[in-house]
Amino acid sequence: MAVLALFWGSGFLWIRIALQHGLTPVQITVLRAALGAAVLLLLACSARQRLPRGGALWRRLAVAAFFCNALPFLLTAYGERSVGSGTAGVLHATTPLWSLLIGLALGTARTTGTDRTTPLRLSGLLLGFAGVLLILAPWRESGGISTSGAIALLGAAASYAVAFAYMARALAGTGTAPLALSAAQLTAAAGLSAVALPAGGPLNPFSGFSGADPLGLAAVTVLGVACTGLTFHLNYRLIATEGPTSAATVGYLLPVVSTVLGALVLGERLTVRAVAGTAVVLAGVFLVKHRPKPRTVVPLLTD
Repeated sequence: MAVLALFWGSGFLWIRIALQHGLTPVQITVLRAALGAAVLLLLACSARQRLPRGGALWRRLAVAAFFCNALPFLLTAYGERSVGSGTAGVLHATTPLWSLLIGLALGTARTTGTDRTTPLRLSGLLLGFAGVLLILAPWRESGGISTSGAIALLGAAASYAVAFAYMARALAGTGTAPLALSAAQLTAAAGLSAVALPAGGPLNPFSGFSGADPLGLAAVTVLGVACTGLTFHLNYRLIATEGPTSAATVGYLLPVVSTVLGALVLGERLTVRAVAGTAVVLAGVFLVKHRPKPRTVVPLLTD
């Protein structure tokens, strides 16, 4: 769990470094997906798992790749041009809140992979977004956070929620081994992202170089290999060995890891308001993901 949280949570740090050293959001998206796919393809090959066949399944994988990988990867990289890596991690943690909101909009929470809606979860939804408002502080003239960047990051979290809902309905029970299915999905994401390369625009103005420097390339390599490819693999292993509850717990550690690394490595400022907002967001997410234990009915002994 510690290794998974470190890899997953540090992804926001590596994105920020890659942006500062010459890579554009589109380039980061393509390289991240391609490197992650390469890792999973090697792991699937070593495990003798074959890629899925059939046009219908690949079309569903393409939809999942768009909402779960290509789009959120791009929005995250775009958002981090103006929002710190620590705050990006916190906004990313709002995915369960969006899942519940989408379920309410569709008339049932079950379509987003959550259980029935309860007053406790509705309270968590309101609490979580109150934490987001506390972090962004739209009432402050100099809140220090770009509105467009924050919207992009929240859009990435919402895209993950849409993807999880779709994947639960369209990809569950396909009979394809998990590693092979993940490798195929990231391969499709790399292909979809590559289509946008010509429209990627000029290199990031954060860097004075005409192209990406070695540090930027190293950052995106770690992002693709460790924070994308190996993270997928470790997450599946954790679910298999410790169960989904332990795997879900890692989600609470991501904002903590991203915030700490952003402060230590990049010198990002930690304010009391940001820390308080992070705590409120995590409390809201906890309430949304909380599943009460079923009551045990003890039969009465009668004569």
